[in-house]
Formats: sequence, C-alpha cells, structure tokens
Amino acid sequence: MTKLSVNINKVATIRNARGGNTPDVLKFAVDCERFGAQGITVHPRPDERHIRYADALAIKPLIGVEYNIEGNPKGISKSKPYGFIDLVKEIRPAQVTLVPDAEGVLTSNAGWDTVKNQDYLKDVVKEFKACGIRVSIFIDANPQMIEMAAKTGTDRVELYTESYASRYAKGREEAIKPFVEAAMVARDCGLGLNAGHDLSLENLTYFHQQIPWCDEVSIGHALISDALYLGIEETIHRYLDCLK
Repeated sequence: MTKLSVNINKVATIRNARGGNTPDVLKFAVDCERFGAQGITVHPRPDERHIRYADALAIKPLIGVEYNIEGNPKGISKSKPYGFIDLVKEIRPAQVTLVPDAEGVLTSNAGWDTVKNQDYLKDVVKEFKACGIRVSIFIDANPQMIEMAAKTGTDRVELYTESYASRYAKGREEAIKPFVEAAMVARDCGLGLNAGHDLSLENLTYFHQQIPWCDEVSIGHALISDALYLGIEETIHRYLDCLK
C-alpha cells in the first residue's frame, strides 16, 4: 500500500502572510491525521518562510502517523542557534528526506548528484541512521544516481516527479517511462521508494497504477490548493482513493 503523507508547508505560508496563528498549523496537522492521512511532511528552510523550526518541534508530540522532515542537511536556521541536522536529531522523526535545495530557491528543483556528493551523503546518512531515523534521498529519475544513492546506505530514495507532472497532459505513457525504469532500479538495489513534487488528483492514479510498489507519496501544493475548493477532509479522501 502506498501511503499518503501530507506536506503542510503551504498552510504555514498562509499563516505567515499575516502573522498570528491563523490558520493553526499544528491543528491542521492533527486534522490531516484525523481525516486519514498516513503521514505528515514538513520542509523547514533556513529563512523559515513557511514551516518554522519551532513548528517542526511542536508537531511531533501531536501526531501518531509517520512524521517526515525534508530539507538540506547544510541548512542553518536564521532564528535558531542550530541547523537542520540538529533539528532532526532532536525531533527524531520516522523519516528524514535529504533535499539539495539551495537557499533562496522558490521550491525544490533538482535531486542530489549522488556521484559528486557520495562521501558527504554517506556521512549524513550514517549520522541519522545512528539515531534510528529512516533516511530517504531526493533524486531525479536517473538510474546511475539511484545506484550510487544505494551506496550511501540510505533506506529509500524519493523520486522528483516534476517532469512527470509537467509532461503528463502531452502523453502520460511517455511521461511515466523514466520513472518506471528508475523505480525498478531502486527496487533492484533494495531501496524503498517514495515520490513527490507536483503530484495531483489529475496524475496520481496513473502514477500509482504504473508503480504500485511505491511506499509513500508526499504531496503539498496541489493537495492544499484542492482543499480550498473541496475542504481538507474531502481532499484527503480523494487522494487516498487515487492510491487504492
């Protein structure tokens, strides 16, 4: 069964636009679990423009589903005296997803080069796994990069699915091909498989049909946007239906 992890960054973006605590990010995380989400994802960035380090800390004791914290291990908070690695080690979520996003980028836009960053990733993976945290590496649908990711000792890889989503309308069969190949390579390497970025109600069902052994999808922007029209409970139910 492919689990649905809801990325709640966009909820924090709305809150931060006006200050205060509306909408309540912590309550939203709890409600997502109550409505059927099997995981909660946050991606704290150093500038804290959406999820703040304090949010990431506060969410952990409130939820019973899997907690996934994404981010660049090199990130250092501008409001806290410690960095991403320190934050994750303090929280000890079920999973940490390593993302190579540069400071100032609008959103994550590339996976790791696991050849150039092999030694660094080995050290980071080892450090998190020593704390009992499952590690996933955000990666493009590139067989070589997946094979090299396996050599870092990571538990999973997360396929960066933006190109699948952007090409879906022009021809879903061609759009999914590199992802099926990449998913098979990951499976052959003994890696667990996650996926995320621009997955939506439009393209998620087909993705799941073609790669049914995917362990988890992490979805934020499209899901929160759909919730503006459908409400969060109905939206989560519809995304879960895509994964049946």
